Amino acid sequence: MSGASHSPLRKPALHPAELPARNSSAYPEPFKSRVLPREKRALGDALGLTKIGVNLTTLMPGRESSMRHHHTHEDELIFVVEGEVVLRTSEGEQILTAGTCAGFPAGVANGHQLINRGSQPARYLEISNRDPEDTAEYPDVDLAYRKSADGKPIFTRKDGTPY
Repeated sequence: MSGASHSPLRKPALHPAELPARNSSAYPEPFKSRVLPREKRALGDALGLTKIGVNLTTLMPGRESSMRHHHTHEDELIFVVEGEVVLRTSEGEQILTAGTCAGFPAGVANGHQLINRGSQPARYLEISNRDPEDTAEYPDVDLAYRKSADGKPIFTRKDGTPY
């Protein structure tokens, strides 16, 4: 494009590499060590989005995006930007590569997770609506999720006891 300059971006634009990478998980052990290390850059937060969440996530080789789960009130879309991941759902496994995506409607009991079985990091966008009533169910592990009154994640065992 002629006339385009290479000056630093300013809102409403940004370059994800300029955002700090969060390398943490609210999961209790033994689940936290299955997902870390991973990097999440909160694009939606940085751009002031309040209705949708958007993360650029880098999943390291041998790591899982999450425990296999489904949401009660949040739609979720994954778009692979770079690398390869295995999408694991109730129907089985399939490989997602750069340029492919998967969607998970709210309230559909089809647990999903991504696994990086390759030798290189994989990067993908996670996009979802932000619903204060959302909970998540985990069909394969003794884990339950809900949000506190201030929107913070709360993880317990399925019977409600804390980890």
